[in-house]
Amino acid sequence: MCRLRDCGVCECPEHEFPEAFKGPSGQLPVDDLKCQEGKPQAMVDRTLDKKAFRGWMETDNPWTYDDETDNSEMTYVNLLLNPERYTGYMGPSARRIWDTIYKKHCLKDLPGDASTERRVLYKLISGMHSSISAHIAKEYLLDEGKNLWGPNPTLLFERVLKHPDRVRNLYFTFLFVLRAVTKAGDYLSQAEYSTMNSLEDQNTLSLAKELVYNKRLQSACPIPFDEAKLWKGENGNELKSQIQLQFRNISALMDCVGCEKCRLWGKLQILGLGTAMKILFSVDSNDLINQSLQRNEVIALINLLSRLSESVKILHDLAPENAIKDGQIAVSSLQSL
Repeated sequence: MCRLRDCGVCECPEHEFPEAFKGPSGQLPVDDLKCQEGKPQAMVDRTLDKKAFRGWMETDNPWTYDDETDNSEMTYVNLLLNPERYTGYMGPSARRIWDTIYKKHCLKDLPGDASTERRVLYKLISGMHSSISAHIAKEYLLDEGKNLWGPNPTLLFERVLKHPDRVRNLYFTFLFVLRAVTKAGDYLSQAEYSTMNSLEDQNTLSLAKELVYNKRLQSACPIPFDEAKLWKGENGNELKSQIQLQFRNISALMDCVGCEKCRLWGKLQILGLGTAMKILFSVDSNDLINQSLQRNEVIALINLLSRLSESVKILHDLAPENAIKDGQIAVSSLQSL
């Protein structure tokens, strides 16, 4: 349950459980979606592929609030039917979530002597926030009456491009997650991607290997992020515990998001970020093969890397020419990452 005042979470009734796990149909009637706040485009499409998943070894993630080993309250959705885009979720409720994250858990106004680790936490959340804004701007509802969707460069400029620190933080978060994926490369290249469709499973494993063993990527960015520099000194373990608790609290806040589709993508990307932190900060690289990541963590991690990668492309595709000329994207400053 959400611990914030005036931010209750509605639990969906039993009849909303995906029909793909009960019978032949996997589509929920729109009228049954009782837990919405905002507009119809915020609803999650629960149509599922009929293929089933075989379970992976399940271990709890120390960086996230959810107990992912508890399957009793889980549901499956097809992310391709629920793209991350504008949903109409805005106003006090949406602002309250981000304000709480930044002001209470992310230490937005960091003092000059703040530790590197606390700055890393802030940059990661800010970078993810910038990525979310980029995807909203990329697929925006331009005309609700005509159901016309398209890019909104003005929104992207106002929320991200005119703030050089937000651009830098997006790149920082991308490199951080990329480092986690490459560090877990041996594990990801041997994981059991089983959907009970042999062709798709082979293709998934092939794509995973292509990603983690990409020679061009390894040459261009051999060490995207150096986690070995963190948690040093006699207070290193205590500081890690404090920041771990802060991030767990942030992950818990995702249940307070009033828009169902926003909550879906928020929880997915926070789990992906928590998985990256688990790989980089809580697991020795030599033990990754033996200490399994669970399937949901891998799904979240790869989807987050995809979101961040696409966000970087969105910035370059939608950036106004005058913004580039005026140095608003601050390309030169990215070299200091």
